[in-house]
Amino acid sequence: MTDMLSRPGARDGETPTSEITAETKPLPVAAVISAGACLLTGLLTCAAVAVIGWLGATFGGASGAVRAGAAAWLVAHKAGVTIGTGRISVAPLGLTLFFAWCLYRGGKSATRTSGADRTKELIGLALGFAAVYGLGGLVVALLTEQGSLKVSPLSGFLGPFSLALVAGLAGIIVESGAGHDLADATPAGLRDAVPAAMAAVLTIVGLASVLYGVLLAIHFSRITGMLELLNAGVIGSVVLFAICLMLVPNMVLYVVAFLAGPGFQLGTGTTIAPTGVNVGSLPALPLLAAVPADGSTPTYLLALTALVPLVAGVVAGLVVVRRGLAERDADALGWDAFALRGGMAAVIAGVVLFALLAVSGGSAGPGRMSVVGVPGALPAAGVLVAGMAIGAAITAAVVAARRPADGEADTER
Repeated sequence: MTDMLSRPGARDGETPTSEITAETKPLPVAAVISAGACLLTGLLTCAAVAVIGWLGATFGGASGAVRAGAAAWLVAHKAGVTIGTGRISVAPLGLTLFFAWCLYRGGKSATRTSGADRTKELIGLALGFAAVYGLGGLVVALLTEQGSLKVSPLSGFLGPFSLALVAGLAGIIVESGAGHDLADATPAGLRDAVPAAMAAVLTIVGLASVLYGVLLAIHFSRITGMLELLNAGVIGSVVLFAICLMLVPNMVLYVVAFLAGPGFQLGTGTTIAPTGVNVGSLPALPLLAAVPADGSTPTYLLALTALVPLVAGVVAGLVVVRRGLAERDADALGWDAFALRGGMAAVIAGVVLFALLAVSGGSAGPGRMSVVGVPGALPAAGVLVAGMAIGAAITAAVVAARRPADGEADTER
């Protein structure tokens, strides 16, 4: 019985500790195996799409297609790739999210394989996991560079290393059970504010996704026109669909920046904001069909810029109150405490949105396309924080103030 309970999580019917120890691997071996599996999964995915595109093309060779797939893998990790005089650093966030999910699962697998459960072991596993993945990115960068295609070895290491550290550490924390310990050690106010902030972020992203879908539907004729102009064929259409799918999160975040006010850019000197649109001609990419025409924006879009952050704040405020009222000392909390937690949730949500907006842009080529994304990510996040804070604080305060007192609740019974 002592052996059964010596490791956290051991339950009746599970493998005893002595057998678990015999099946586990050393930390470095577990890190190498899990990170290597994630690396191969990502590279093979990108190479497969590139080879499919090569099969439908009438030029180039298979080695060039594989190198293009490796370059896409690097760009998805924010490792800038230079082709001739143009630099590509806009990460297709759909692909980045897929890699992050793989790394999250890899972190969980490494934890199970190594049997790590102490703080020092978990930190060492996370660093080793990220270092192996980063070194793999460095090797990919060195092998991909050829002719006019240049990749910075430093960015080839730092980009994959950073993503693996964040996503892998999340998987390690969840699998080891350390997440519950961290939650228990976190002050109650902050512990309630974090889920409320995530709810606010999901609300804003969800509403931006709906708006983007509506705009695509409104301008569906543009999409069909672009497809006819491209005339990509069956294989080319599959590759084009994959590219668009990988870039959808970027476009949704650009809609978020639009709703915040500062807007976004699709090229040097362009502006897509509630105050007006000045973009000129755009590449024939179906995803860009939702971009409004040059000139003033519709009135309903201006109304959404004020409404969306407030709605997200209301959602955050409701989550704060629901979680706060479930605490043991909820009776001791006044409406002002709930309002403060709502404001905290808005600030945390703003930090998350700022990070997402900041990584969504970059350079998409030479000349005009050297600036794409949200140059005003910080002001956009600040505007969203202000709207969410108003909605969250007022909602949390009003709902908390209207809760029945103990005496009233007893009388009602």
